[in-house]
Amino acid sequence: MAVTISDVATAAGVSASTVSRALTRPERVDAETKARIFAQIERLGYKVNRAARGLVTGRTSNLAVIVADLANPFFPDIVKGIQLRAQRHNLTTLLADAGEDPEAELNLVSSLAPQVDGIVLCGSRMSEEQLAKARQLAPVLLVNRATPGHPAVTVDNADGMRQAVRHLRALRHRRIGYVGGPVGSRSQHERLAGARQAAADSGMELVELGNVDPSFAGGAAAADPVLLAEVSAVLTYNDVIAIGLMHRLVGYGVRVPDEISVVGFDDIPLTEMTYPPLTTVRFPRRQAGEVAVERLLRVLSGEEPQEDAEPLPTELVVRGSTTRLRTPSEGDRA
Repeated sequence: MAVTISDVATAAGVSASTVSRALTRPERVDAETKARIFAQIERLGYKVNRAARGLVTGRTSNLAVIVADLANPFFPDIVKGIQLRAQRHNLTTLLADAGEDPEAELNLVSSLAPQVDGIVLCGSRMSEEQLAKARQLAPVLLVNRATPGHPAVTVDNADGMRQAVRHLRALRHRRIGYVGGPVGSRSQHERLAGARQAAADSGMELVELGNVDPSFAGGAAAADPVLLAEVSAVLTYNDVIAIGLMHRLVGYGVRVPDEISVVGFDDIPLTEMTYPPLTTVRFPRRQAGEVAVERLLRVLSGEEPQEDAEPLPTELVVRGSTTRLRTPSEGDRA
């Protein structure tokens, strides 16, 4: 015979309503009781009837995740974090790719809204007007973007750039470049502002080298402006740009980091596989995904959205693409 919710309640020493609450509103059950209930659910092999529960609660037990571009290696770890945390709450995750198209993104929100309890937008490219429309269709939470009126999970982009600039200053670099990403991106704005402020505070010259597509090809296209600027080190909007830049520089015969140091941002898995391995600023992507689920569930439980929630910290990861700037005399001896 199939295991029932009453069987779980008896085994856990609680009422059936408490078991139901642990499954539908886990934040309203204390940790010890919840752990006991889920231990019995696992032991007995109890399977939740989602259709029946949905009729009672009005919930689907589904969350949607829409990413700006699945081909971008920045997003998989965020999605992994979302999925792992959703599973802990007995939720199913539906994944969709907006293809860097804000109109397609809004259409996906419209299509998915009736099937889910809430939607996580990762790196949304929608305008504020489009986001307002999306919020009317379903509860929405943003990852890596902050917009008034929307709960979000962000990171301290400015501090990440400050760490990178201080690192380059410690290596005796004084004239450095910055290769930017999407013009309308909040992350781009925050990272550039952080680099500007840190360079000014450190007495360094920051040469802004324009904006490129946040891709390998965009990074490669930035190589000529970087060389023409005669900087000794360069910061990039993200790791993919940095990797494309290093590939083109090496193709030109430029030695990285001996002739120019390169710093990325995000710490995607590929950064350890490049040659040299890329110095970068770590974006805690999996943690961001997990926090996104918890914040969205709080919104679904009736809490007011936390627009001013503390950003997640970033961390400089020093690898082989940065080195100390040689003085002319050291260069002669080399």
